[in-house]
Amino acid sequence: MIRYAKPTTVDEALALLGEGAWRILAGGTDFYPAQGSKPFRDNVLDINGLAELRGIAETGSHWVIGARTTWTDIIRHPLPPAFDALKQAAREVGSAQIQNVASVAGNLCNASPAADGVPGLLALDAEVELRSAVATRHLPLQDFILGNRRTALQASEMVTAIRVAKPGATGTSAFVKLGARRYLVISIAMVAARLVVENGAVRDAAVAAGSCSVVARRLAGVEAALRGLAVGPSLADAVLSAPMAELSPIADVRGSAEYRLDAVREIVARAVLAATGQLAGDKVAA
Repeated sequence: MIRYAKPTTVDEALALLGEGAWRILAGGTDFYPAQGSKPFRDNVLDINGLAELRGIAETGSHWVIGARTTWTDIIRHPLPPAFDALKQAAREVGSAQIQNVASVAGNLCNASPAADGVPGLLALDAEVELRSAVATRHLPLQDFILGNRRTALQASEMVTAIRVAKPGATGTSAFVKLGARRYLVISIAMVAARLVVENGAVRDAAVAAGSCSVVARRLAGVEAALRGLAVGPSLADAVLSAPMAELSPIADVRGSAEYRLDAVREIVARAVLAATGQLAGDKVAA
């Protein structure tokens, strides 16, 4: 016989996780489609009653996004321009109805290579807060998602927040998604770019691509190629010739591996230009 629990405090939820195996239910937008018509065989821990896990707070050192924060919350909250890529990605997470209930942490824990929220958070150097009844630990997002549907989350833990350190929340950013149609589509490729510009030149760059490897990846070669360049069309030229060794796309019904490698280079260039204000609005959407 399975168990169903809906705790009202985080401590109660963590105590239950320490007692045995549970399947965590948050927004449910991935949970229920994955379940389909199959009978439930796992204990279900419904965390939708944990009000303390929803919302965005600013501390002296971090921006803290509660695990149950929805994509609509991200869109509506006043955040620095460095979060613009994440806000743009939030508008691509399914329909408005999905955005109203789907949680940021759920997008990460689902660990899909095509999770729209991951590149924007990678570009912010985000880390994941994991809590159990006995300990709290913080992992860089790139170390939390291990592969397709695999994370570093242990059985006794739950994600309680996503944290962005203030140094990672500087600069301006943009997100570009390529799909078979404009809305309600799984990404063929997607890119988030965050650039810090000083005196007309790129001081720092953070660029991440998704749907082009088993997990979304930061593109170190692109970032290195952009640093020190003057803001202008030369940024796109640098992207088009930079190495992208981190990418190893698959071929599927949405596109071949070769197409993805060609397309992602183009949308990296678009994201970089958009982040520096050289490409605007409707010209960004692929």
